[in-house]
Formats: sequence, structure tokens, C-alpha cells
Amino acid sequence: MDPIGLHPKGEVDINEILESLKQHPSYHQAGAVASFIGVVREDPIRNGTGNVSHLEYEAYSNIALKNLEKIRQSMLNRPGIIEVSIHHIIDKLSVGEPSLLVVVLGKHRQEVFATLSETVERVKREVPIWKKEFTEKGAYWVSTSEGS
Repeated sequence: MDPIGLHPKGEVDINEILESLKQHPSYHQAGAVASFIGVVREDPIRNGTGNVSHLEYEAYSNIALKNLEKIRQSMLNRPGIIEVSIHHIIDKLSVGEPSLLVVVLGKHRQEVFATLSETVERVKREVPIWKKEFTEKGAYWVSTSEGS
């Protein structure tokens, strides 16, 4: 499995990512694996718009993939980091469904946790992915950096 990707719902899951990391030639040097799974929440992102029923994600795929790889390469340059896997679902997602999966493999937990957090924040800031929030009061485009 590629270490980065944009996927329709159901095409990738955390178990596939973890299994692919076990195939990494330096897996035996790892002391930690940390993951982040972003899920669609019901709470509205904007005040007064009602509860979220679902989200729809769209991406400028060519640029999004280039930026995901740029982030990944940057994180791989950090001390103790062995591999970084970043996958975003681009589809219609209901409350509770995963939208973003990030997994970091490294030598020590401190390095892995810091890298995981920074990777998630950079994906939110640097990757052209947009989401539309659907509520009982209408649909709204929301910046992915707004409470995602």
C-alpha cells in the first residue's frame, strides 16, 4: 500500500495501513506506532447551523497528493521517524465515519507522538481538501482548519 492517498469510502482502513507498515524494512527498529483517526462528528462547526448529518469532502487531487508527500517527506526527516502514512477519505461521510488516517512508525514514543500531531496539523493547513457540512438548516462549505 502506498504511504499516502486520497480514497473513496471503504477503500482503505487502519488495519491495511498497519499491515503495510509491518512490511517496512526497518520495522524491527521501531519502538512505537501511533495513529490518528479523524471521524465525522455530529456537533456543528458553526454556531446555530444545527447538528451535522454528514460531510462531503472534495480535493484538488494532484496538488493534494503532492502536498501529502511533501509533508510525509518532511516528517521522515525527523530524528527517530521510520515511516509516516497519510490517507484522507474524499467522499460523502456520515457521523462516526473516518475521514483522515495518519500513522507514524518510529523508534521512541515521544518522537512518534510529536510527529503525529504535527502531521495532522499540516494536513489541515497545507492540503487542498474542502468539506461541505450538511445540517438540518442547510449545507455550508467549511475550511478544513475550522474545528476539523
